[in-house]
Amino acid sequence: MRIMSRTITIFLCVATVLGLSCRPRAERQTDAAASDIPVGVYAATSGSEAAFGQATVQGEKLAAEEINKNGGVLGKKIRLIIEDDQGKAEEAASVVTKLITHDNVIAILGENSSNQSLAAAPIAQTSKVPMISVSSTNPAVTKKGDYIFRVCFTDPYQGKALAMFVRTNLHATTAAILRDNKNDYSVGLAEVFRKEFTTLGGKILAEQSYAGGDSDFRPQLTAIKGTNPQVLFIPGFYTEVGQIAIQARDLGINVPMVGGDGWDSPTVIQIGGKSVDGCYFSDHYFVGAPDPAVKRFVAEINKRSGKNPDANSALGYDAVYVLANAIKRAGSLDRKAIRDQIAATKNYQGVSGVITMGPDRDPIKPVAMIKIDGGTTHFAGWIQP
Repeated sequence: MRIMSRTITIFLCVATVLGLSCRPRAERQTDAAASDIPVGVYAATSGSEAAFGQATVQGEKLAAEEINKNGGVLGKKIRLIIEDDQGKAEEAASVVTKLITHDNVIAILGENSSNQSLAAAPIAQTSKVPMISVSSTNPAVTKKGDYIFRVCFTDPYQGKALAMFVRTNLHATTAAILRDNKNDYSVGLAEVFRKEFTTLGGKILAEQSYAGGDSDFRPQLTAIKGTNPQVLFIPGFYTEVGQIAIQARDLGINVPMVGGDGWDSPTVIQIGGKSVDGCYFSDHYFVGAPDPAVKRFVAEINKRSGKNPDANSALGYDAVYVLANAIKRAGSLDRKAIRDQIAATKNYQGVSGVITMGPDRDPIKPVAMIKIDGGTTHFAGWIQP
Protein backbone atom coordinates (compact mmCIF):
# COMPACT_ATOMS: atom_id res chain seq x y z
CA MET A 1 0.00 0.00 0.00
CA ARG A 2 2.89 2.38 0.78
CA ILE A 3 4.47 1.70 -2.59
CA MET A 4 1.18 2.42 -4.39
CA SER A 5 0.69 5.60 -2.37
CA ARG A 6 4.20 6.76 -3.20
CA THR A 7 3.60 6.01 -6.88
CA ILE A 8 0.38 8.05 -6.89
CA THR A 9 2.16 10.92 -5.17
CA ILE A 10 4.89 10.92 -7.81
CA PHE A 11 2.27 10.84 -10.59
CA LEU A 12 0.42 13.78 -9.10
CA CYS A 13 3.65 15.77 -8.91
CA VAL A 14 4.44 14.99 -12.53
CA ALA A 15 0.89 15.89 -13.55
CA THR A 16 1.23 19.22 -11.77
CA VAL A 17 4.49 19.97 -13.56
CA LEU A 18 2.96 19.09 -16.92
CA GLY A 19 -0.03 21.30 -16.22
CA LEU A 20 -2.49 18.41 -16.04
CA SER A 21 -5.38 18.10 -13.60
CA CYS A 22 -6.91 15.20 -11.72
CA ARG A 23 -10.04 17.06 -10.72
CA PRO A 24 -13.48 15.66 -11.60
CA ARG A 25 -14.39 15.74 -15.28
CA ALA A 26 -17.38 18.06 -14.79
CA GLU A 27 -15.13 20.59 -13.03
CA ARG A 28 -12.58 20.43 -15.85
CA GLN A 29 -15.34 20.96 -18.41
CA THR A 30 -16.59 24.02 -16.54
CA ASP A 31 -13.11 25.55 -16.62
CA ALA A 32 -12.66 24.68 -20.28
CA ALA A 33 -15.92 26.40 -21.14
CA ALA A 34 -15.42 29.39 -18.84
CA SER A 35 -16.31 31.74 -21.66
CA ASP A 36 -19.61 29.94 -22.28
CA ILE A 37 -22.95 29.76 -20.49
CA PRO A 38 -23.95 26.07 -20.37
CA VAL A 39 -27.70 25.61 -20.78
CA GLY A 40 -29.24 22.16 -20.65
CA VAL A 41 -31.93 21.08 -23.11
CA TYR A 42 -33.89 17.86 -22.80
CA ALA A 43 -36.34 16.84 -25.49
CA ALA A 44 -37.62 13.84 -27.40
CA THR A 45 -35.43 14.04 -30.48
CA SER A 46 -36.14 10.36 -31.18
CA GLY A 47 -39.11 8.10 -30.52
CA SER A 48 -42.82 8.65 -31.05
CA GLU A 49 -42.68 12.31 -29.93
CA ALA A 50 -39.62 13.19 -32.02
CA ALA A 51 -41.49 15.67 -34.24
CA PHE A 52 -42.25 17.80 -31.18
CA GLY A 53 -38.73 17.63 -29.76
CA GLN A 54 -36.95 18.26 -33.03
CA ALA A 55 -39.09 21.31 -33.77
CA THR A 56 -38.41 22.71 -30.30
CA VAL A 57 -34.65 22.21 -30.56
CA GLN A 58 -34.72 23.86 -33.98
CA GLY A 59 -36.18 27.04 -32.45
CA GLU A 60 -33.82 26.92 -29.46
CA LYS A 61 -30.75 26.61 -31.69
CA LEU A 62 -31.82 29.56 -33.80
CA ALA A 63 -32.33 31.77 -30.73
CA ALA A 64 -28.95 30.80 -29.26
CA GLU A 65 -27.19 31.48 -32.57
CA GLU A 66 -28.82 34.91 -32.86
CA ILE A 67 -27.90 35.84 -29.31
CA ASN A 68 -24.30 34.68 -29.71
CA LYS A 69 -23.97 36.48 -33.04
CA ASN A 70 -25.01 39.70 -31.29
CA GLY A 71 -22.39 39.45 -28.56
CA GLY A 72 -23.88 36.81 -26.30
CA VAL A 73 -24.89 37.50 -22.71
CA LEU A 74 -22.56 39.11 -20.17
CA GLY A 75 -19.80 38.75 -22.75
CA LYS A 76 -20.27 34.98 -22.95
CA LYS A 77 -21.85 32.70 -25.52
CA ILE A 78 -24.80 30.45 -24.76
CA ARG A 79 -23.82 26.81 -25.19
CA LEU A 80 -26.78 24.45 -25.54
CA ILE A 81 -26.15 20.94 -24.24
CA ILE A 82 -28.89 18.84 -25.82
CA GLU A 83 -30.01 15.48 -24.45
CA ASP A 84 -32.53 13.10 -26.02
CA ASP A 85 -35.04 11.70 -23.51
CA GLN A 86 -36.73 9.55 -26.20
CA GLY A 87 -40.13 10.73 -25.02
CA LYS A 88 -39.81 8.69 -21.80
CA ALA A 89 -40.29 10.06 -18.29
CA GLU A 90 -37.54 7.88 -16.79
CA GLU A 91 -35.09 9.05 -19.46
CA ALA A 92 -36.05 12.68 -18.81
CA ALA A 93 -35.17 12.25 -15.13
CA SER A 94 -31.88 10.59 -16.06
CA VAL A 95 -30.67 13.16 -18.60
CA VAL A 96 -31.67 16.12 -16.42
CA THR A 97 -29.69 14.62 -13.55
CA LYS A 98 -26.74 14.30 -15.93
CA LEU A 99 -27.08 17.88 -17.15
CA ILE A 100 -27.03 19.19 -13.57
CA THR A 101 -24.39 16.96 -11.95
CA HIS A 102 -22.08 16.34 -14.88
CA ASP A 103 -22.46 19.33 -17.18
CA ASN A 104 -23.05 21.89 -14.42
CA VAL A 105 -25.66 23.75 -16.45
CA ILE A 106 -26.89 27.18 -15.38
CA ALA A 107 -30.50 26.43 -16.35
CA ILE A 108 -32.60 23.81 -18.12
CA LEU A 109 -35.07 24.08 -21.01
CA GLY A 110 -37.71 21.40 -21.58
CA GLU A 111 -39.93 19.54 -22.14
CA ASN A 112 -42.85 19.42 -24.58
CA SER A 113 -44.65 16.58 -22.85
CA SER A 114 -46.03 17.16 -19.38
CA ASN A 115 -45.08 13.59 -18.39
CA GLN A 116 -41.40 14.27 -18.99
CA SER A 117 -41.55 17.71 -17.37
CA LEU A 118 -43.22 16.29 -14.28
CA ALA A 119 -40.47 13.68 -13.99
CA ALA A 120 -37.65 16.21 -14.35
CA ALA A 121 -39.03 19.19 -12.42
CA PRO A 122 -38.45 17.79 -8.90
CA ILE A 123 -34.79 17.15 -9.78
CA ALA A 124 -34.29 20.72 -10.99
CA GLN A 125 -36.15 22.06 -7.98
CA THR A 126 -34.11 20.05 -5.46
CA SER A 127 -30.88 21.17 -7.17
CA LYS A 128 -32.16 24.76 -7.39
CA VAL A 129 -31.54 24.95 -11.11
CA PRO A 130 -34.06 27.13 -13.02
CA MET A 131 -36.14 25.12 -15.49
CA ILE A 132 -38.35 26.57 -18.22
CA SER A 133 -40.84 24.13 -19.72
CA VAL A 134 -41.43 24.85 -23.38
CA SER A 135 -44.90 23.47 -24.11
CA SER A 136 -46.02 21.32 -21.17
CA THR A 137 -49.56 22.53 -20.49
CA ASN A 138 -50.46 20.44 -17.42
CA PRO A 139 -51.05 22.85 -14.50
CA ALA A 140 -49.14 20.52 -12.15
CA VAL A 141 -45.77 21.18 -13.81
CA THR A 142 -45.00 24.58 -12.29
CA LYS A 143 -46.46 23.50 -8.95
CA LYS A 144 -43.36 21.33 -8.45
CA GLY A 145 -41.48 24.33 -7.08
CA ASP A 146 -40.41 27.93 -7.34
CA TYR A 147 -37.57 27.16 -9.78
CA ILE A 148 -39.98 25.76 -12.38
CA PHE A 149 -41.45 27.99 -15.12
CA ARG A 150 -43.09 27.67 -18.53
CA VAL A 151 -43.55 29.87 -21.62
CA CYS A 152 -46.74 28.19 -22.90
CA PHE A 153 -50.24 28.68 -21.61
CA THR A 154 -51.93 25.95 -19.55
CA ASP A 155 -54.99 23.91 -20.52
CA PRO A 156 -57.33 25.78 -18.10
CA TYR A 157 -56.03 29.12 -19.44
CA GLN A 158 -56.68 27.98 -23.01
CA GLY A 159 -60.14 26.67 -22.13
CA LYS A 160 -61.11 30.02 -20.64
CA ALA A 161 -59.86 31.86 -23.76
CA LEU A 162 -61.88 29.56 -26.01
CA ALA A 163 -65.05 30.17 -24.02
CA MET A 164 -64.46 33.92 -24.23
CA PHE A 165 -63.92 33.72 -27.98
CA VAL A 166 -67.08 31.70 -28.62
CA ARG A 167 -69.21 33.90 -26.39
CA THR A 168 -67.85 37.38 -27.21
CA ASN A 169 -66.33 37.08 -30.69
CA LEU A 170 -68.72 34.58 -32.28
CA HIS A 171 -71.60 35.96 -30.18
CA ALA A 172 -72.89 32.45 -29.50
CA THR A 173 -75.31 31.93 -26.64
CA THR A 174 -75.57 28.14 -27.04
CA ALA A 175 -73.02 25.41 -27.69
CA ALA A 176 -72.61 21.63 -27.70
CA ILE A 177 -69.49 19.69 -26.71
CA LEU A 178 -68.04 16.58 -28.35
CA ARG A 179 -65.02 15.38 -26.35
CA ASP A 180 -62.61 12.45 -26.39
CA ASN A 181 -63.56 10.69 -23.15
CA LYS A 182 -60.28 8.73 -22.96
CA ASN A 183 -58.04 11.78 -23.32
CA ASP A 184 -57.30 13.83 -20.18
CA TYR A 185 -56.47 16.85 -22.32
CA SER A 186 -59.85 16.73 -24.07
CA VAL A 187 -61.84 16.04 -20.90
CA GLY A 188 -60.08 18.83 -18.99
CA LEU A 189 -60.54 21.37 -21.78
CA ALA A 190 -64.23 20.47 -22.03
CA GLU A 191 -64.71 20.98 -18.29
CA VAL A 192 -63.12 24.43 -18.31
CA PHE A 193 -64.99 25.49 -21.45
CA ARG A 194 -68.33 24.38 -19.97
CA LYS A 195 -67.74 26.28 -16.73
CA GLU A 196 -66.48 29.48 -18.35
CA PHE A 197 -69.07 29.55 -21.15
CA THR A 198 -71.95 29.25 -18.68
CA THR A 199 -70.35 31.86 -16.42
CA LEU A 200 -70.39 34.22 -19.41
CA GLY A 201 -74.11 33.63 -19.88
CA GLY A 202 -73.95 30.83 -22.45
CA LYS A 203 -75.76 27.51 -22.29
CA ILE A 204 -74.46 24.02 -23.09
CA LEU A 205 -77.27 22.19 -24.90
CA ALA A 206 -75.60 18.80 -25.32
CA GLU A 207 -72.44 16.93 -24.41
CA GLN A 208 -71.36 13.78 -26.20
CA SER A 209 -68.15 11.73 -26.13
CA TYR A 210 -66.04 9.42 -28.29
CA ALA A 211 -62.74 7.56 -27.90
CA GLY A 212 -59.57 8.45 -29.76
CA GLY A 213 -59.23 6.20 -32.80
CA ASP A 214 -62.98 6.04 -33.47
CA SER A 215 -64.10 6.61 -37.06
CA ASP A 216 -67.90 6.80 -36.81
CA PHE A 217 -69.24 9.83 -34.94
CA ARG A 218 -72.72 9.92 -36.48
CA PRO A 219 -74.65 8.73 -33.39
CA GLN A 220 -73.15 11.48 -31.23
CA LEU A 221 -73.53 14.12 -33.94
CA THR A 222 -77.15 13.13 -34.56
CA ALA A 223 -77.92 13.65 -30.88
CA ILE A 224 -76.17 17.02 -30.96
CA LYS A 225 -78.01 18.13 -34.10
CA GLY A 226 -81.34 17.69 -32.36
CA THR A 227 -80.42 20.40 -29.83
CA ASN A 228 -79.59 22.98 -32.53
CA PRO A 229 -76.48 24.59 -30.97
CA GLN A 230 -74.86 27.71 -32.45
CA VAL A 231 -71.34 26.30 -31.99
CA LEU A 232 -69.89 22.80 -31.71
CA PHE A 233 -66.88 22.64 -29.36
CA ILE A 234 -64.51 19.75 -30.11
CA PRO A 235 -61.53 19.76 -27.69
CA GLY A 236 -59.85 16.75 -29.30
CA PHE A 237 -56.79 15.98 -31.40
CA TYR A 238 -56.30 16.56 -35.12
CA THR A 239 -56.43 12.81 -35.71
CA GLU A 240 -60.25 12.77 -35.47
CA VAL A 241 -61.30 16.36 -36.19
CA GLY A 242 -61.33 16.07 -40.00
CA GLN A 243 -63.65 13.05 -40.00
CA ILE A 244 -65.91 14.60 -37.36
CA ALA A 245 -66.27 17.70 -39.54
CA ILE A 246 -67.13 15.71 -42.67
CA GLN A 247 -69.78 13.68 -40.86
CA ALA A 248 -71.19 16.77 -39.13
CA ARG A 249 -71.64 18.56 -42.45
CA ASP A 250 -73.19 15.44 -44.01
CA LEU A 251 -75.77 15.45 -41.22
CA GLY A 252 -76.57 19.11 -41.81
CA ILE A 253 -74.67 20.59 -38.87
CA ASN A 254 -73.39 23.79 -40.47
CA VAL A 255 -72.42 25.82 -37.41
CA PRO A 256 -68.78 26.75 -36.64
CA MET A 257 -66.71 24.05 -34.95
CA VAL A 258 -64.11 25.23 -32.43
CA GLY A 259 -61.17 23.43 -30.83
CA GLY A 260 -57.91 23.85 -28.97
CA ASP A 261 -54.22 23.51 -29.88
CA GLY A 262 -54.76 19.77 -30.40
CA TRP A 263 -56.03 20.76 -33.86
CA ASP A 264 -52.63 22.16 -34.83
CA SER A 265 -51.77 19.95 -37.79
CA PRO A 266 -52.13 20.15 -41.58
CA THR A 267 -53.96 16.82 -41.26
CA VAL A 268 -57.14 18.63 -40.19
CA ILE A 269 -57.41 20.38 -43.55
CA GLN A 270 -56.03 17.45 -45.54
CA ILE A 271 -58.78 15.16 -44.23
CA GLY A 272 -61.57 17.65 -43.54
CA GLY A 273 -61.25 19.68 -46.75
CA LYS A 274 -64.13 22.13 -47.22
CA SER A 275 -65.89 20.66 -44.19
CA VAL A 276 -63.55 22.53 -41.83
CA ASP A 277 -64.01 25.89 -43.55
CA GLY A 278 -65.35 28.40 -41.05
CA CYS A 279 -63.88 26.52 -38.07
CA TYR A 280 -61.57 27.95 -35.41
CA PHE A 281 -58.90 26.68 -33.04
CA SER A 282 -56.55 28.17 -30.47
CA ASP A 283 -52.77 27.91 -30.57
CA HIS A 284 -49.61 29.27 -29.02
CA TYR A 285 -48.70 31.35 -32.09
CA PHE A 286 -49.66 31.79 -35.71
CA VAL A 287 -47.17 31.35 -38.51
CA GLY A 288 -48.85 34.09 -40.57
CA ALA A 289 -49.11 36.70 -37.80
CA PRO A 290 -48.28 40.20 -39.12
CA ASP A 291 -45.71 40.92 -36.38
CA PRO A 292 -42.25 41.65 -37.91
CA ALA A 293 -40.53 39.42 -35.34
CA VAL A 294 -42.74 36.50 -36.33
CA LYS A 295 -42.04 37.12 -40.01
CA ARG A 296 -38.27 37.08 -39.42
CA PHE A 297 -38.49 33.94 -37.31
CA VAL A 298 -40.62 32.09 -39.88
CA ALA A 299 -38.37 33.16 -42.76
CA GLU A 300 -35.20 31.99 -40.99
CA ILE A 301 -36.59 28.59 -40.00
CA ASN A 302 -38.02 28.14 -43.48
CA LYS A 303 -34.63 28.91 -45.01
CA ARG A 304 -32.98 26.29 -42.82
CA SER A 305 -35.55 23.51 -42.98
CA GLY A 306 -37.62 24.20 -46.07
CA LYS A 307 -40.85 24.37 -44.07
CA ASN A 308 -42.62 26.73 -41.72
CA PRO A 309 -42.03 26.40 -37.96
CA ASP A 310 -44.76 25.06 -35.71
CA ALA A 311 -45.76 26.27 -32.25
CA ASN A 312 -43.16 24.07 -30.52
CA SER A 313 -40.38 25.73 -32.48
CA ALA A 314 -41.74 29.18 -31.61
CA LEU A 315 -41.98 28.35 -27.91
CA GLY A 316 -38.46 26.91 -27.85
CA TYR A 317 -37.20 30.09 -29.48
CA ASP A 318 -38.97 32.26 -26.90
CA ALA A 319 -37.75 30.14 -23.98
CA VAL A 320 -34.10 30.79 -24.88
CA TYR A 321 -34.69 34.54 -25.13
CA VAL A 322 -36.60 34.67 -21.83
CA LEU A 323 -33.68 32.90 -20.15
CA ALA A 324 -31.03 35.06 -21.86
CA ASN A 325 -32.80 38.26 -20.86
CA ALA A 326 -33.06 37.01 -17.27
CA ILE A 327 -29.33 36.24 -17.16
CA LYS A 328 -28.57 39.70 -18.52
CA ARG A 329 -30.72 41.39 -15.88
CA ALA A 330 -29.25 39.19 -13.14
CA GLY A 331 -25.78 40.39 -14.12
CA SER A 332 -24.24 37.06 -13.12
CA LEU A 333 -24.53 33.31 -13.56
CA ASP A 334 -25.88 32.83 -10.05
CA ARG A 335 -28.81 30.43 -10.41
CA LYS A 336 -30.89 32.06 -7.67
CA ALA A 337 -30.45 35.49 -9.26
CA ILE A 338 -31.40 34.06 -12.66
CA ARG A 339 -34.47 32.36 -11.16
CA ASP A 340 -35.57 35.67 -9.65
CA GLN A 341 -35.20 37.46 -12.97
CA ILE A 342 -37.13 34.80 -14.91
CA ALA A 343 -39.92 35.34 -12.37
CA ALA A 344 -39.66 39.09 -12.99
CA THR A 345 -40.11 38.74 -16.78
CA LYS A 346 -42.58 41.37 -17.91
CA ASN A 347 -43.92 42.34 -21.33
CA TYR A 348 -41.36 40.33 -23.30
CA GLN A 349 -42.35 40.52 -26.97
CA GLY A 350 -41.92 36.93 -28.15
CA VAL A 351 -42.97 35.27 -31.38
CA SER A 352 -45.62 33.43 -29.34
CA GLY A 353 -47.01 36.70 -27.98
CA VAL A 354 -46.20 39.13 -25.19
CA ILE A 355 -45.02 37.20 -22.13
CA THR A 356 -45.34 38.34 -18.53
CA MET A 357 -44.55 35.74 -15.87
CA GLY A 358 -47.39 35.35 -13.37
CA PRO A 359 -47.03 34.69 -9.62
CA ASP A 360 -47.51 30.95 -10.20
CA ARG A 361 -44.65 31.01 -12.76
CA ASP A 362 -47.09 30.46 -15.63
CA PRO A 363 -47.05 33.14 -18.33
CA ILE A 364 -49.76 35.73 -18.68
CA LYS A 365 -49.98 35.95 -22.45
CA PRO A 366 -52.53 36.10 -25.26
CA VAL A 367 -53.91 33.00 -26.96
CA ALA A 368 -53.83 33.01 -30.76
CA MET A 369 -57.14 32.24 -32.47
CA ILE A 370 -56.89 30.77 -35.94
CA LYS A 371 -59.59 30.41 -38.59
CA ILE A 372 -59.64 27.74 -41.28
CA ASP A 373 -61.01 28.96 -44.59
CA GLY A 374 -60.38 28.15 -48.24
CA GLY A 375 -58.06 25.27 -47.44
CA THR A 376 -55.68 27.34 -45.35
CA THR A 377 -55.36 29.04 -41.96
CA HIS A 378 -55.88 32.72 -41.16
CA PHE A 379 -55.07 34.76 -38.06
CA ALA A 380 -58.31 35.60 -36.23
CA GLY A 381 -56.75 37.64 -33.43
CA TRP A 382 -55.48 37.34 -29.87
CA ILE A 383 -57.62 36.49 -26.85
CA GLN A 384 -56.37 37.57 -23.42
CA PRO A 385 -58.21 35.69 -20.64
